[in-house]
Amino acid sequence: MDDILTHSSDNQGILEGSCLPVDREPEILSLRPEQFSDYVGQTEVVEALKIAIEAAVKREEPVDHILFHGPPGLGKTTLANIIANEMGGNLITTSGPSLEKGGDLIGILTHLEDKDTLFVDEIHRTPKIVEEFMYPAMEDFAIDFIFDKGVHARSHRYRLNRFTLVGATTRVGLLSAPLRDRFGIFRSLDFYSEEDLVKIIGRSAALLKVTIDDKGAIELAKRSRGTPRIVNRLLKRVRDYTQVRADGIITKKIVEKALTLEGVDEKGLTNLDRRYLKTIIEFYKGGPVGIEAIAATLQEETDTLVDVIEPYLLKIGMVTRTSSGRKASQAAYSHLGFSFQKRMFQ
Repeated sequence: MDDILTHSSDNQGILEGSCLPVDREPEILSLRPEQFSDYVGQTEVVEALKIAIEAAVKREEPVDHILFHGPPGLGKTTLANIIANEMGGNLITTSGPSLEKGGDLIGILTHLEDKDTLFVDEIHRTPKIVEEFMYPAMEDFAIDFIFDKGVHARSHRYRLNRFTLVGATTRVGLLSAPLRDRFGIFRSLDFYSEEDLVKIIGRSAALLKVTIDDKGAIELAKRSRGTPRIVNRLLKRVRDYTQVRADGIITKKIVEKALTLEGVDEKGLTNLDRRYLKTIIEFYKGGPVGIEAIAATLQEETDTLVDVIEPYLLKIGMVTRTSSGRKASQAAYSHLGFSFQKRMFQ
């Protein structure tokens, strides 16, 4: 049965792929690949990392510091985990906002062992005073302490074990130049193709012990916004629907019914996406309109719209950015059932 993949299984939560209580189960960890051999997609990024890691292992030193940037859910954390595994060290995870003062970072750095990997998520949100401690740590594997004050002040340099810093950001433009320049490897992660998402669905479905046919997998991939984290989340929701309302194989029809309940349409848009587009079309006559005005109308945070909503809408051509603001495209009018010509000349 070639057409069967026997490998199978609040809108903002879906988009961000954040872990909800219902998902806090042992299997969620097993869905994350731990080796490059299990990782699907981002071919050029993976190949470059393999070469860098193999060379570093031969030299018996840590791989260069790495910066990943791209929309949420594309595998930045997963790649950091794989890098740590391939290097044979531990993965220590933190985030920019959680490093409130220099002591927070120093405490982490001084406990790192040789060839460990320190993963800093949303690194662009690291406070400036903390960021300055990163410079000597990344460049010289050392941190400088200042004792006393005034004429009695003296400096002491504390040597760190050699480690790799992996930074992840959704907004690379907000990184300071001194920090950005200290990364030796700089890679951008892009949205996944439907073909790669189908492969991910097959692997995840096998781990979840559910069965999904080819058409069901393709339909799920189409509605997953090109994002592995979202495809895994939606697969779990379809699995739940199948266990309660259907039996056996997950088909295209079951995927459609289950995701309709989740508010996910055939293009992967959620209620928040549709509200965003309708706001531009109905309140601002298609735009251009500033992101702050849209956020105020929707009563949503600007960062949520910029980091979570807009990247995919820009990717599929439903919204465009201009120097004067956001504009809804003809595709957005068509998808939501509005008359493009009528709106253009009102």
